[in-house]
Amino acid sequence: MYKWITLTILFLIINITGCSSNDGMKGDKPPKVMIQIGKQTYETKLGTYCWNTKNKGRCVDTAGPVELLKDKKPIEVRPGVDVTFVMNYNPKPNEIHVTQKNNNTDVEVVLEKNRFTAPTNKGIYYYYYGVWWMDKKKEQVSNGDAFYAFALEVK
Repeated sequence: MYKWITLTILFLIINITGCSSNDGMKGDKPPKVMIQIGKQTYETKLGTYCWNTKNKGRCVDTAGPVELLKDKKPIEVRPGVDVTFVMNYNPKPNEIHVTQKNNNTDVEVVLEKNRFTAPTNKGIYYYYYGVWWMDKKKEQVSNGDAFYAFALEVK
């Protein structure tokens, strides 16, 4: 009898507290993301995000990349230069999308090894780097997502 009571209490404690110590993501908001061009690194601007930490979720909604960067000077680059994303955070996001905006046209940018090539035509290009930390055990559940904006001026 005591054995069943003890097992029942133990089962309830495990169910209430959970089997793991997964408190969500580290930090109060998504990590910083830099872009690297040659040996130089540049900051991106954190835009819209949702972040789950210590069992508390927080979502922040911002303007799109053009409006978010209106007071920031674009990064000057040569045509066709490699642009690499640098995120000093683990775990790494497991879903990534990059959108390029130029003259009111949005284009999906293909990444290869977290890198893409800058356009060859002169002009100012706005980018939105979207990342998601999708739960590996629960399908369609995100533990966090963030959008980072930056602009390149191809000279």
